[in-house]
Amino acid sequence: MSKRILVLPGDGIGPEITAEAVKVLDKLVGEGLDVELDEGLVGGCAYDAAGTPLPEATLEMAKEADAILLGAVGGPKWEPLDISVRPEKGLLGLRAELGLFSNLRPAILYPQLADASSLRPEIVSGLDIMIVRELTGGIYFGQPRGVRKLDNGERQGFNTLVYAEHEIERIVRSACEIAMKRGKRLCSIDKANVLECTELWREVANRVVEKEYPEIELSHMYVDNAAMQLVKWPKQFDVMVTTNMFGDILSDAAAMLTGSIGMLPSASLNESGQGMYEPIHGSAPDIAGKGIANPLATILSVAMMLRFSLNAPVMADRIETAVTGVLDQGLRTSDIMSEGMTEVNCEAMGDAVVAAL
Repeated sequence: MSKRILVLPGDGIGPEITAEAVKVLDKLVGEGLDVELDEGLVGGCAYDAAGTPLPEATLEMAKEADAILLGAVGGPKWEPLDISVRPEKGLLGLRAELGLFSNLRPAILYPQLADASSLRPEIVSGLDIMIVRELTGGIYFGQPRGVRKLDNGERQGFNTLVYAEHEIERIVRSACEIAMKRGKRLCSIDKANVLECTELWREVANRVVEKEYPEIELSHMYVDNAAMQLVKWPKQFDVMVTTNMFGDILSDAAAMLTGSIGMLPSASLNESGQGMYEPIHGSAPDIAGKGIANPLATILSVAMMLRFSLNAPVMADRIETAVTGVLDQGLRTSDIMSEGMTEVNCEAMGDAVVAAL
């Protein structure tokens, strides 16, 4: 029976980069990959069409799909909207409705792009980190939240950081499973010296690893120190696991170690292996429609999809090898361009990857 992939191009450069990723999928379908593709609306384009960033039809298709490929959502056009209907709420809604609690964010430095990093090559060469971010809990989802008026007339904003033990247990297990396939080293990031919620996080992480994964070397680090260490000595890390907000920040910092967020994919998985796959970068409205976006992170997200949700690791390897081959040819989009290389647009980069498959 065919697997179903739901493509959600979204806003900004989303349609441009997903179009190139679909080309890659089409090539693999022609070679025996048994999948069917559907397309839906999410984000700002969905609000424009249906008055909501997550239409019911999109949600139903997402629930039926084995995997979802997302472009990007958001842009200044929709910022004046009430927060309840902003494009990002469509993304948060998908994560919550599908139970996509485990966000995998690799930070890999391709040797061909070592000069693109802002850090010295000896610090970042060979970098290969996996950041596992809890995605459906924490301060982004905690209640109560809002803005209220105090008795003195002043307005006060408030949010709630909250994690239950089972939420911590399952994300730590997810990170441990990945660590077992890598270097068996896991660093849990918290702020246990000032936040009781992450004090519990540390306690639960210790218990899970001690009881269920004794082979794993578990360490702990406060989030402020982790931010410094990522810049100072990033290769000390193998797998990192952390809360929703800390992961949001640290994974972007780790991404820039590689020279361009246009190179990095991500996966968000639920307990059944269903996943949503997307580049880590945003909708980049400043370059949308110009055809110059880097599609490689989206194409590499397809590789993650094949590996984690569609049980096609050989085809995943082929995509990653093709991307490496294209970089070896000296082809670069503007965000990763360097002296002596050949600058190409979004479509040409996608075509080059298809040709290299």
